[in-house]
Amino acid sequence: MTEAQAHRIIVPRRGGPEVLEWMAMDMPEPGPDEVRVRVEAAGVSAYDVMLRGHWFPGLPSLPYTPGEDIVGTVDRVGARVMDLQVGQRVGGWTFGDAGGYAEYLCRPADDLVPVPDGLDPATACALIVNYLTASLALRKTLKISEGERLLVQGAAGGLGSALLQLSRDAGLQTFGCDATSKQTHIRADGASPIDYQSEFVVARTRALTGGGADVVIDLVGGARQLVRSWRCLRPDGRLLMLGMAGTLKSGTWIILPSLLLLGLFSVWPGGRRIAKGPGMEDYPRAHLDWYRNTLSELFHKALAGHLHPHIAHKLALRDAAEAHAMLERGAVAGKIVLITGDSAAAQ
Repeated sequence: MTEAQAHRIIVPRRGGPEVLEWMAMDMPEPGPDEVRVRVEAAGVSAYDVMLRGHWFPGLPSLPYTPGEDIVGTVDRVGARVMDLQVGQRVGGWTFGDAGGYAEYLCRPADDLVPVPDGLDPATACALIVNYLTASLALRKTLKISEGERLLVQGAAGGLGSALLQLSRDAGLQTFGCDATSKQTHIRADGASPIDYQSEFVVARTRALTGGGADVVIDLVGGARQLVRSWRCLRPDGRLLMLGMAGTLKSGTWIILPSLLLLGLFSVWPGGRRIAKGPGMEDYPRAHLDWYRNTLSELFHKALAGHLHPHIAHKLALRDAAEAHAMLERGAVAGKIVLITGDSAAAQ
């Protein structure tokens, strides 16, 4: 890499992991209110995989660089930036703009939060999107209360783990449903595991919770899965669909039936209900203080040992296609993080 050149991953066309390309780019220059970050760690998510393989209205036009959460070192500051300095480690979400799979990235200074000394870049990166999403869902949408019984469907992934850890710390009784091979991760997060491959999920949930969960968070999606989650609720329970991981195996055709079923549940007689509230698509930008304060708190809790994001794999940035293939195979428990530069060489 020369002084004026860096590299990034691009999606030139929709397709499988093989469409991801490693390419040179001109070194980006920050605007007056931006900083340039030398990326050290970039998170990989099911959202990245879904965008790469399918077209959705309003999402990045081709070609684009994936990646929603990054951690790195400030390399250059814009003329009006006062709160960040060159050499400072920062982390942040790209607010739906993608772009994180890059060696260098320019972002508004307000979108970046200082990472405390001693917190590993990959660990910090694994906290950003998953734990912010979990915090928003639990505190703002579901308004959880101490002692409630929470079931997470698809519990061993990065977001599922974040939900279990934050719920445990808030005093909830937690239960996590996932495959046989992922039960150890669920126990490590303080939850009672439910194995959908060997157990009847509804019956097992009702037995463990004494009649059903107060809250079910479904990260899988699909009509059959949502019916199962609905049946796991107590008569006055609430259901939140917070993901569509099922699209990785079943395709995007499950989205419409899922949405139609949620609409039906919302008018279903009885006490069960669909939880509705703010989402990550608009809340953080409209409440920047919440975003910055919450992310800073998450960083410091991880540094103190109160949060333990599971990092499934660390791969070099240029191996992003392999990271996407791993997610599509469905064997990942935790977060995949792409590492750049010297950190990647050390893996």
